[in-house]
Amino acid sequence: MKVKNKLRLGFGFLFVVVLLFGMITLFYINEISNSAKVILKDNYESLNFTRDMRTVLDEQDLPLNAKSADYFNAQLIKEEHNITEAGEADLVKSLRNDFIKLQDKTATPEQLKLAGRDARRRLRDIDRVNMRAIVLKNDKAHESVKHAGIFMGLAGTLMFLILFSFSVNFPGFISDPLNSLLDGIREIARKNYQSRIHFDKNDEFAEVANAFNEMALRLDEWENSNISKIMSDKQRIETIIEQMHDAIIGVDENQHILFINSAAKNILGLKEASPEGKSVELLARDNDLFKSIVQGDQTGLPFKIFADGKDSHFQLETRKISVPNLSSVNESEAIRRSQMSAGIVYVLKNITEFKERDEAKTNFIATISHELKTPISAIKMSAKLLADARVGHLNTEQQQLVEHITGDAERLLKITYELLDLSQVETGNIQLNFVVANPAQIIEYAVKAVKFEADQKGLIIEQHIAGNIPNINADVEKTAWVMINFLSNALRYSHTKSKILVNVTREGDKVNFSVQDFGKGIDPQYQERLFDRYFQVPTDGQNKSGSGLGLAISKEFIMAQGGDIHVESEVGVGSRFYFNLPVAEK
Repeated sequence: MKVKNKLRLGFGFLFVVVLLFGMITLFYINEISNSAKVILKDNYESLNFTRDMRTVLDEQDLPLNAKSADYFNAQLIKEEHNITEAGEADLVKSLRNDFIKLQDKTATPEQLKLAGRDARRRLRDIDRVNMRAIVLKNDKAHESVKHAGIFMGLAGTLMFLILFSFSVNFPGFISDPLNSLLDGIREIARKNYQSRIHFDKNDEFAEVANAFNEMALRLDEWENSNISKIMSDKQRIETIIEQMHDAIIGVDENQHILFINSAAKNILGLKEASPEGKSVELLARDNDLFKSIVQGDQTGLPFKIFADGKDSHFQLETRKISVPNLSSVNESEAIRRSQMSAGIVYVLKNITEFKERDEAKTNFIATISHELKTPISAIKMSAKLLADARVGHLNTEQQQLVEHITGDAERLLKITYELLDLSQVETGNIQLNFVVANPAQIIEYAVKAVKFEADQKGLIIEQHIAGNIPNINADVEKTAWVMINFLSNALRYSHTKSKILVNVTREGDKVNFSVQDFGKGIDPQYQERLFDRYFQVPTDGQNKSGSGLGLAISKEFIMAQGGDIHVESEVGVGSRFYFNLPVAEK
């Protein structure tokens, strides 16, 4: 049997097993679902009807007025059409007779009272019948679930044993011939050209074995020739270059193609051509991509090429070839010549996989962050409602728990928005809305945003804005976001009842914004990494750490506006975070 047919049978068997187990699972899940549905539907409706009728009796005087009687009669009719249990029909019929008595205008109060008592007893009996039915049906459903679980467990175990046996035995049909072929290849690699492999079965592996044996015979003959050593070394080098996944192009000192592997031909569109030995200038004339590569325009920078039916990302590396030439020269000349370039190797590294992973990570972060906003906001709203005295009063411990929930929800929501901003940064989709803005207004907005938190902690925010500060050309929203982030960090790490300084000054053609606190400061070993993504300074447990994204996003926002961002800090003294933005042109 051919290998293809073996694989088809094997995977077909797997498909049938999985399909069978899936059908069994769906069947029992459907059975369980049907059992659960039966529990409540009819009996629960009967309980609703009796409850509504009992409400009429409890709330209305006897004899019943026309409106109450009509409502009672409507519920009674619904119950008459919803009889599902044994004995329920007789109870409903008796209830009908009691209802007729309740409408008798000529009955004495004692008779009406007796009829009302009888009606309530009938309603209780109907409730009892339906509640007993619900319990019985619930027990039946549980029993059904139990049996289904046992059967599905047995079926799953059986399927597992079948698949385990298959996974252990089936690969041998493929791996055994491959191992024999691998052993033969290893013998050839050791230059044992006498090695041969044989397969009894008439399949593709037998054809491969025949081809292998033919190859070994030709290699044995070649090994005995005079030029085998030279050609072997040359072929080894060419094979290494050819099998490299990266595109490799070698150019000699005379600007002619020394070698080019298939990956490079494919990328450059030279599949049918034989560029080896041709002039670089000639090939570059009709191939713009090749021209940009040999000119070094893309060296070290990622760029995109349409290859293999999709957009692929590459990074160009250039390496000079130095070949010593010591023949017929004196010692000093030999040293000089040994340092001369004998050509250049261009390597196009395929970084598509890394780009795709990075994009997948960014999309994942953006999607998860977007999806998290709604439930976190719902948590905040629920906590706010719990804290509202109109809903109910909480004791001290409950109030503290609600405050913790609110604080943690705020922190999660902040991290979620930071992740969304990060996804914009990583995809290069930062949307900037440049306007001519007054720095003082930006500071006022940022301080107002954190004032409540500062007041709660007893902190004083002092603003020092130099006179005649010029306007800046900036994105007001993102610049204010950076200032709010600076202020939030300062509030977090400042001592209670200390102060925070906010300064705005002019430095040449730029305006400097800074936030200075007098907290515990930052160790010098961490300062260089503060603006790295996800980096967090180790804390002593007194302050909740953030996501490690705020400063990284701040750096991207400021740099995108043509500014720069820095930090100055000393342990035990405090920290100063600041950034500069260009002055608006008049």
